[in-house]
Amino acid sequence: LTFNMYVLLYTILAGLAILPLFLYLRNPYFTQDLRYTVTCILLGLRINRIKRSKPFYSMLDCFLDKVKKHPNKQFIVFEKSSYTYRDVDKQSNKLARALSQHASVKEGDTVALFMGNEPMYVFIWLALAKLGCRAALLNYNIRSKSLLHCFTCCGTNVLLAASELRGVVEEVLPTLREQSVRVFVLGEEEEKFVTEGVNTLSSSRIQQASDQPLDPQLRSKVTLKSPALYIFTSGTTGLPKAAVITHERLYMASSMQAISGVASDDVFYIYLPLYHVSGFVIGLNGAIERGNTVVLRRKFSADNFWDDCRKHKVTVIQYIGEIMRYLCNSPKKDNDRHHKVRLALGNGLRADTWSEFLQRFGDIRVCECYGATEGNVGFINYIGKVGAIGKEHFLHKASFSYALIQYDTEREEPVKDSRGFCIKVPKGETGLLVAKITAQAPFSGYAHNQQQTDRKKLRDVFVKGDLYFNSGDLLRIDHEGFVYFMDRIGDTFRWKGENVATTEVTEHLIMVECIEEANVYGVKVPGHDGRVGMAAIKLKDDMEFDSKATLEHVNTSLPSYARPRFIRIQNSLAVTGTFKQMKVKLAEEGFNPSVMQDRLYYLEDSKGYIPMTQEMYHSISDGKIHL
Repeated sequence: LTFNMYVLLYTILAGLAILPLFLYLRNPYFTQDLRYTVTCILLGLRINRIKRSKPFYSMLDCFLDKVKKHPNKQFIVFEKSSYTYRDVDKQSNKLARALSQHASVKEGDTVALFMGNEPMYVFIWLALAKLGCRAALLNYNIRSKSLLHCFTCCGTNVLLAASELRGVVEEVLPTLREQSVRVFVLGEEEEKFVTEGVNTLSSSRIQQASDQPLDPQLRSKVTLKSPALYIFTSGTTGLPKAAVITHERLYMASSMQAISGVASDDVFYIYLPLYHVSGFVIGLNGAIERGNTVVLRRKFSADNFWDDCRKHKVTVIQYIGEIMRYLCNSPKKDNDRHHKVRLALGNGLRADTWSEFLQRFGDIRVCECYGATEGNVGFINYIGKVGAIGKEHFLHKASFSYALIQYDTEREEPVKDSRGFCIKVPKGETGLLVAKITAQAPFSGYAHNQQQTDRKKLRDVFVKGDLYFNSGDLLRIDHEGFVYFMDRIGDTFRWKGENVATTEVTEHLIMVECIEEANVYGVKVPGHDGRVGMAAIKLKDDMEFDSKATLEHVNTSLPSYARPRFIRIQNSLAVTGTFKQMKVKLAEEGFNPSVMQDRLYYLEDSKGYIPMTQEMYHSISDGKIHL
């Protein structure tokens, strides 16, 4: 080699050596971006292969493949019981035959599951999938009107209820019989109960059935686009709506574990209700897709959470809503960091709780996600930046056409330009998330509810004839591409000509020493436009409301229009079954002391927070006291 060739060779090698440094300086998240890119490409290739397969490849087929691959591997650990993949397959075969023979369940039926977290829930769902049925996953906390509404809106043929919910079912039985719904209670012997219209599917009948595989022809009419599930919205803004989850959507959503880095040797902890998309789709179906082990618990318990994790060597936990804060508020222990949990996957984690959780419980990678049960777009914070719900990525943007648009919270509608089209917000500003409805990003809507389905659609957004999904969420994307949740459009309210984000006010209130929880919302005041701020709060144990400290904090941290004018002290704050705060009823009750037993305080400009009286309420309502 000549001297010049040596110089050229060393120059190339030196360039290759400093290339990673150059890329890092250009993009400090280069390594994570690259890993995410490779994961998405591999996942995309697999999903496309599945979409093209004939007959189509369902989550049931995925489960059956895992049974063949590792039949003796633990699939479900529940209380003192354990079930392998083979065990679960055989139990679901028995149930499928029992349901077919004794409940006349057949392909195309919609069967409602009304029960809590237990292995039987999983057995039944797999049995229904083997029979080609749709499953409607009912919230076991709902009653009477809401319960009947759920049956009606998804066209239920059969109801399967847990024995402990028998009384709830019997309350609505006359209406169910009018709708020709066949009702079965599980786990009871035939002779113990005799109620006309309520049948029993006893354990003995189930166990007498054959555990041999079922004929795939029983589900021959099911396609990729067929509904697999009906999962109900939480009902924070009214009666629950049945979101249609197709087999295609089910498979795609179950890949969240794969994207987050969950492996087949992980142990996944599910305590969230299986009637919810987080517990059932991301948790259970994600575990099937990965082929890992699930530790299933009936419900969340802050006291037993870490003991469960240690006992079962849990490596991946799931969270939603206020769960992480409940864990942070639990009494500190010497063994808080003694566990094998390496990853936390979920959504709704506030930045302050995020930092506190990591500081207390150790080096756990938090993977915050964003998405709606019925939505057609989502984000994932694969970097782990505290406070962000996701990060933009070129592959994601190429696959899903979305935008943040200007939104008028007073008129409750998008802002339009002179041509009648929506206006995108610049980077760093808050806007309403909308996502284009396409074949690749479909919106299946709500079962038997065209009106609510249409309300979630926006037409002629950027060009004539286009169609977008309205997420109802206000987000912000910074200059690095990190996505932040700001508020729900129904939760954000307008006061004194300014927008008030309830999440921001809540985050400031819980920084006051005496306040453990806060739920911020807007209430109407006669003679005033918009809504004035009000907060329901729960005090920390053995602490009284410190009106002076609260006043000082809101005065220094919030603008005058965002400071809560009314504070309502409650023993506990109402949340949904998935730990989302409920605001609608609180807003309807307003600030009238006569309609509540709770203590109420009013922000008097010169005196601070003072006890609210009925006389003050009338003075505000009559306009004698100006807000």
